[in-house]
Amino acid sequence: IYSSWARAWTRRDSGMVEKVAPFFRGKCVFVSRIMYVMGSLMDMNNEYVLMGVDMEGKVWKTIRVPYGQRFATIGVSQGCLHYAAASVVDNDKRTVSQIALWCLKGRDSKELVLKHTANINKLMSMTGKKYMVDAVHPDCDTIFLISYGGDTLAAYDMRHQKVGCILNLEKSNTCRFLPYVPLFSKSLADADEQ
Repeated sequence: IYSSWARAWTRRDSGMVEKVAPFFRGKCVFVSRIMYVMGSLMDMNNEYVLMGVDMEGKVWKTIRVPYGQRFATIGVSQGCLHYAAASVVDNDKRTVSQIALWCLKGRDSKELVLKHTANINKLMSMTGKKYMVDAVHPDCDTIFLISYGGDTLAAYDMRHQKVGCILNLEKSNTCRFLPYVPLFSKSLADADEQ
């Protein structure tokens, strides 16, 4: 583990009871000095989970996720860990029925609380396209969606149930997107006075 706090690498065995395989090229987010990544339990079920480790490598935890599917993402919004997932119809395990936005109850919690849901058929009737969740907005209950085929980036306001096209992309674009919020600190604002 590399600690930016200590500015050094340390070898440390995982403090986790359960064995988790982090997803290759998966997202990681930092919330309240804990880094979270998505992964799957290395058991017979390969259940999807969130794995968290604090900056010192002392606190390790796994959080079971609802709709443990490959159609999910994590992000930080309003200072809390969020998990956005597309749930599937139980009978075929492939047909997406809704998108749900979940929030971690608290820093020490292992419970995700449902905040909002969006019906896929309603979303498709607004846009005429099928989408997968790509990212969570850092400041509000909005999720970013990529159309299947990768030609459209859209934003969906979960609270007000409004969708907006942000950008038309090249066909079959496989770029990854990262929400960016600039930090305007006092030191940068006063740079002219130095």
